[in-house]
Amino acid sequence: MVLQEGLGTRKENKMIKQEARKPKVQKRHRTIRVKLSGTAEFPRLAVYRSTKHIYAQLIDDVNHVTLASASSNDKDLKSKLSHGGNIEAAKVVGEAIAQKAKKAGIECVVFDRGGFLYHGRVAALADAAREAGLMF
Repeated sequence: MVLQEGLGTRKENKMIKQEARKPKVQKRHRTIRVKLSGTAEFPRLAVYRSTKHIYAQLIDDVNHVTLASASSNDKDLKSKLSHGGNIEAAKVVGEAIAQKAKKAGIECVVFDRGGFLYHGRVAALADAAREAGLMF
């Protein structure tokens, strides 16, 4: 598009599009899942993090069974928490999943961060589970 003779051309204004994060997380999770899987003796501790809540599951991938689960959305944990999407909630969920694992007779797990970076809420959940007695 030419404005005036001799002044040159004006480039069209294009907005920079922000890339969606979810496809990147899913791609990282697929890459991670190739390398690790859970068994009955060493189940996979899978973590999912949303903006409002955090979820953890102990999964036996051989038999395709969830052995135990905990989330900030559970009735008993929800009363303890003011908001489910913060580090304090992640710590409570980590302790809860470790207690449920102990009841099921599980001591060692394989940690699956679910494509999320090992930082913030994911790291807080893992540290709380370790402090409560899970080994990974």
